[in-house]
Amino acid sequence: MDKNMPILIVDDYKTMLRIIRNLLKQLGFDNVDEAMDGSSALQLLRGKSYGLIISDWNMEPMTGLQLLKEVRADAKLKQIPFVMVTAESKTENVVAAKEAGVTNYIVKPFNAETLKSKLQAVFGAF
Repeated sequence: MDKNMPILIVDDYKTMLRIIRNLLKQLGFDNVDEAMDGSSALQLLRGKSYGLIISDWNMEPMTGLQLLKEVRADAKLKQIPFVMVTAESKTENVVAAKEAGVTNYIVKPFNAETLKSKLQAVFGAF
């Protein structure tokens, strides 16, 4: 796994973006871009090659699930691993995300260890 690969984090709360960025930094990832919503995330994704997307579920106007569906429907983006972050662990949400092609799922609150284990599940050891 390349620690220099670009990672895109998407969340409509600046605090959450900062937390995820700091956790990634603790794990050795510094090449991190941020988007505050799904549409700006898509613009970034179409302009640059990313190795991972970490997105919040609850965002307006485009939810993380809608962003995931857009990414999976785009031939150039569909292979990018997509990790969904949510405060809710409702079964129907997990099922919906899995059906839409989510790579992995993190329930808030989480720490660097949780993030590391989810990323290891996606990429293997690092």
